[in-house]
Amino acid sequence: MSCCGSSTPFAPVVDAYGRRFTYLRVSVTDVCNLRCVYCMPEEGVAWLPKDEILSYEEIRTVVEAAAATGVYKVRITGGEPLARKQIDVLTGMLARVPGIDDLAMTTNGILLAQHARALREAGLKRVNVSLDTLNPERFARIARRGDVKDVLAGLAAAQVAGFDPVKLNMVVLGGVNDDEVEAFAALTLERAIEVRFIEYMPLQEAKGCALGSGSFGFVSNATTKERIARRFGDLEALEVGEGMRGPAEVWRLPRAAGRLGFISAMSAPFCARCDRLRLTATGEIRSCLLDGGGVDAKRILRGGARARI
Repeated sequence: MSCCGSSTPFAPVVDAYGRRFTYLRVSVTDVCNLRCVYCMPEEGVAWLPKDEILSYEEIRTVVEAAAATGVYKVRITGGEPLARKQIDVLTGMLARVPGIDDLAMTTNGILLAQHARALREAGLKRVNVSLDTLNPERFARIARRGDVKDVLAGLAAAQVAGFDPVKLNMVVLGGVNDDEVEAFAALTLERAIEVRFIEYMPLQEAKGCALGSGSFGFVSNATTKERIARRFGDLEALEVGEGMRGPAEVWRLPRAAGRLGFISAMSAPFCARCDRLRLTATGEIRSCLLDGGGVDAKRILRGGARARI
């Protein structure tokens, strides 16, 4: 039996380091409607041909196989997942896969207000919204497209739709937005959301995408936490239950309704306890963003006709 109580007819996926994988991140598209400075060049990139992207049926097949090995948590990602047409259809397909108990999505929030209710009704349980600034002018400089008002409207719509918890992800960039960490933390005082501070990771794919060489620096989460504590007082460490496992250390401001999370991939790597696999939009299964190796699931899947959505 798996950790979620469903039968697992295949052996669990365990790597050479003894890590058992129970979490699958599914990228459904390479397309994004923003051009964030730490992720993509301002002019964008050439999007992949449609035939190179997995169909919804193919994604479901991979998720079904993963669930049969004990994977019980799936997160839909991109690119920007809401940029793919009929994403609520895929959400419903994955929500009905036996053994998948936790279905979540990470989005930049630009289109969330118009999709939140349909996603919730389709079976999505949780949503993470990426937002690096609350300042409209700064948002324009960091994201290069879109409007912060749309993201905030998406957050509100997610809460109205019944997502619990709603998480807000902030990548802290030295000299760009690190002066806003207190303002982000303050969002949790009255609202039952989790604001998560994420250390900037200079991934190989992102080279040359910044505002300019040396435009922003690394800020450790220890520094961020100290800054927040100076403003609001000592943070309360929270016990993380079995259903809340993940890379974030979870804390709370005094008397706050929500929570703070700190993901310290650079200053305190959590590789030894990583339990996630990744399915790319083109069908490659990888264990790590920083590892070039992978399994070409698309080649295995496409022995016959290609039904597409």
